[in-house]
Amino acid sequence: MAEAIEKILVKSPLDAVHQRLGASMIERNGWSVPESYGDVLFEYAAVRQGGAGLIDFSFRGRLLVGGSEAVQFLNGLITNDMKTLAENAWMPAAFPTVQGRLIASVRVIRLKDEGEGKNANPTFLIDTEPATHERVLKTIERFTLAGDFRVSDLTTKTALLSVQGKNSVNVVRSVLGEEAAEVTSNQAVQITWKQSDATETVTVIRATHTGEDGFDLLVNSDRAVSLWEALQNAGARPVGYDAFEILRIEAGVPRYGADMDESNVITELPLDDAVSFTKGCYVGQEIIARIKYRGHVAKKLTGLKFEQAVKIDVNATIKSEDGKEVGRITSKTYSPHLGCTLALGYLKYDYLAPGTLVKIHSDEEERWAQVTELPFVGKPLY
Repeated sequence: MAEAIEKILVKSPLDAVHQRLGASMIERNGWSVPESYGDVLFEYAAVRQGGAGLIDFSFRGRLLVGGSEAVQFLNGLITNDMKTLAENAWMPAAFPTVQGRLIASVRVIRLKDEGEGKNANPTFLIDTEPATHERVLKTIERFTLAGDFRVSDLTTKTALLSVQGKNSVNVVRSVLGEEAAEVTSNQAVQITWKQSDATETVTVIRATHTGEDGFDLLVNSDRAVSLWEALQNAGARPVGYDAFEILRIEAGVPRYGADMDESNVITELPLDDAVSFTKGCYVGQEIIARIKYRGHVAKKLTGLKFEQAVKIDVNATIKSEDGKEVGRITSKTYSPHLGCTLALGYLKYDYLAPGTLVKIHSDEEERWAQVTELPFVGKPLY
């Protein structure tokens, strides 16, 4: 019998820190990530109950795109309007197929332009989920020979740390100073972090992944441990993957491979702010626009709330009050904040109104749920 070949996982620059903190590690999309640091509810509470949680998002994909024709090329590939994205700002966007289906949901960050005046070239950072990292890279690389448009993969050269929670602003201020704390929603600013032995450029992005206030911090890999430890010393508590899954479902954040994939038309997802209907032609634009102006999609991802804690399965069937099959569950969790089970799922258009009662058929049992607007907890993402 051939010997089993152990799967080689990519490790975060913070892997040694996670091990030292006693984290249990799991595999996600080819990466070794901290599942929990020993108490999922404690980690969850750090974000949701007025504190600050510290999350290692280094496993997300980070692509640097530049060149004098970067705006033109990216504008033809994504759903949002690159021409309206100002320097030091970010916007949500999606990469569609020619059929208007989802390749990836991303965040496009416009950094400081390279050069001055007429010679200035825009520079963009594309942040994407780990499941779609390679798909986005290959989609962009196909066009780099067509003009002054280039892409480099920064994923393993950098680390992405996220501070989430009501106290995140105070933690960031304590470590990175007032300039970082004053970065406003949908802004992204590169600042100089002064330490005793060196200075380092940190990209500070004001953004939530949890429905709470938050900051994403991009730093070179060799400074990731120093920044993590400084944030932890300032009061941020490490948060693992399991606690983050609860937080992201409460916040109504879909995850690629669970709640969305290439079978989904982009307008079926809660990504309204990621789509421009006025910018003109891009890949898949005709189909996306046709659905928009037809009035509505056939189904859409929405929230489902149960009265108490119940056991349901992913992919469970959703039925109407009169027994018609009208959708399916894609993600589910128990919400400590609300004291009940929550789920994300696709529902046919006629059953999307908030307050609509539906039945979830799981394990040969039926349980009632109420259709709920997203997010369940916290503020909207955009």
